[in-house]
Amino acid sequence: MPAVTVENPLTLPRVTAPADAVARPVLAVTTAPSGFEGEGFPVRRAFAGINYRHLDPFIMMDQMGEVEYAPGEPKGTPWHPHRGFETVTYIIDGIFDHQDSNGGGGTITNGDTQWMTAGSGLLHIEAPPEHLVVSGGLFHGLQLWVNLPAKDKMMAPRYQDIRGGTVQLLSTPDGGALLRVIAGELDGHAGPGITHTPITMVHATIAPGAEVTLPWREDFNGLAYVLAGKGSLGAERRPIHMGQTAVFGAGSSLTVRADEKQDAHTPDLEVVLLGGQPIREPMAHYGPFVMNTKDELMQAFEDFQKGRLGTVPAVHGMTAGGPQD
Repeated sequence: MPAVTVENPLTLPRVTAPADAVARPVLAVTTAPSGFEGEGFPVRRAFAGINYRHLDPFIMMDQMGEVEYAPGEPKGTPWHPHRGFETVTYIIDGIFDHQDSNGGGGTITNGDTQWMTAGSGLLHIEAPPEHLVVSGGLFHGLQLWVNLPAKDKMMAPRYQDIRGGTVQLLSTPDGGALLRVIAGELDGHAGPGITHTPITMVHATIAPGAEVTLPWREDFNGLAYVLAGKGSLGAERRPIHMGQTAVFGAGSSLTVRADEKQDAHTPDLEVVLLGGQPIREPMAHYGPFVMNTKDELMQAFEDFQKGRLGTVPAVHGMTAGGPQD
């Protein structure tokens, strides 16, 4: 799990919560069910079973892999539409190509993030490049859906190509953790991702036995998803392990600890920390569309069926297909 790393975290700016910070309690821990997406790549549904009032403004998140593909096995998604939200694809290991009907696109690899604001709507495709399909290899990443407020749902689509080398790297006072701020800000340190809905997204690597207590905006919710390893959360030391999501309650700091012993495949605790300002608007979500009302949802389907969300460009290497369910 390389993503972006440094040899000595003590060379980085360090963050910690102030002494008077109010610790956020752990309200719930859920285990993500496994399934398949697109043309058949394995995913864990990180937010399954969590009430939306705890997730808002986040809609869903899939952990893609970690999987070691044999030659000929790598898979992606066919062309499909989106409207009304943003998709954030973070590649930890492997390579993914992206293309959309609005002219956006590119290749993302270890530590890179593709941030697509669907807004009023577009078609897009994500697939491994041809050489990876031929050779096989390791693939691991996340896709997060972030809702847009009603006033921004029909904005013009936008694409951000965030290279791993541009993320804000931080550590803790003892150097026991490497914090990658992908979007938003942490203790005044801003990540490169530009968001319409205020959020913070951090990928933390925590050494065995180390503890992280971070300041967290009180007007944000708080979520933690374990990509690999095992540890505990909060003052109550609630256990958590790979494939589980924790929901934090109110407060101004959150704490994550890595167990003293990790397994040989996972030397550290790898966790994604998410916080966002709830939108608190009605949500109508079905398949690839996230709107505010059922009528808007029906309009999105009609616009897609009538070709108003764009057309599939004829570009070598990308395969046309039907919409995602």
